[in-house]
Amino acid sequence: MKASPKSLLATLRGVRQERPSLWLMRQAGRYLPEYRALRETKGGFLELCYDPEAAAEVTLQPIRRFGFDGSILFSDILVIPHALGQHLWFEAGEGPRLTPPLVDSALASLDTAHERLDPVYATVARVAAALPPETTFLGFAGSPWTVATYMVAGQGSKDQAAARRLAFGDPEAFQKIIDAIVELTVTYLAGQIEKGVEAVQLFDSWAGSLSPAQYEQWVIAPNAEIVSRLKALHPDTPIIGFPKGAGGKLRAYADETGVDAIGLDETVDPAWADAILPSHLPVQGNLDPLALVAGGGALDTAIDRILAAFPSRPHIFNLGHGIVPDTPIAHVEHLIRRVRGG
Repeated sequence: MKASPKSLLATLRGVRQERPSLWLMRQAGRYLPEYRALRETKGGFLELCYDPEAAAEVTLQPIRRFGFDGSILFSDILVIPHALGQHLWFEAGEGPRLTPPLVDSALASLDTAHERLDPVYATVARVAAALPPETTFLGFAGSPWTVATYMVAGQGSKDQAAARRLAFGDPEAFQKIIDAIVELTVTYLAGQIEKGVEAVQLFDSWAGSLSPAQYEQWVIAPNAEIVSRLKALHPDTPIIGFPKGAGGKLRAYADETGVDAIGLDETVDPAWADAILPSHLPVQGNLDPLALVAGGGALDTAIDRILAAFPSRPHIFNLGHGIVPDTPIAHVEHLIRRVRGG
């Protein structure tokens, strides 16, 4: 049984569905053979992101194959620092690189290039025109803390030490980086909405690396500002916050940022989240991506536990983080059947 038309959008607006709506983070990507085939023809990952025709095709691939209730824009969170003037590329097998790293270069030395976002807006327009009417179109951006960690270090890291050191040692300089990210993120998300997305998600992938005081300063405050400013421009567009690793700070995030829904990572006990979060707040998540890889009884048990955890709350079934490349297609198909009651 497929969920009712625009069930995901209705859920984000607080309407509980008979069965949860369903989409998967990174659902457009390397686990799909059609994605791998297209990427081979386009060269690098960034080239694919900035090719509106190809990026739209990638966004639509999982909808054609699986009929998910949500389609998320194919792009990357690092288009923001690229538009702020850093050079961006992806090293094969190693991940993104940004120069100059702001640990030893000032933000003011960068030459902004906001036109680098224009291909993303073009992708949004293409996808919005092609999606089935029942599918909710999701846009996204990285949250300021997470984006800043890459801008400061010039690459990803396990402990975000470079950004944490700068935030402690020169909070004024770090605040300027956060402010610049906030400013452009509001513009960027508003641009996505104006081109056709119906809801947006803020990814704070490294929120769990901060102390409580820093979490308030660098996660909650900038996300709250983005939500407030975006709501002033587009009050009817739901915003999902995904503070990965928030743990015990999850309730504070929900209370203080003003998001319309909150994503749970795989480390969160869903029953605990249901007990501590405001009763009206829709939640999203939180299947462990590796349970989806494993399949079998482990997958069924995990699905059942999540479905049972939210007896009266609006719930969007999703992973607790992005789908991994070696996920079997058959396991995704099984997940869909189980969630939809087929």
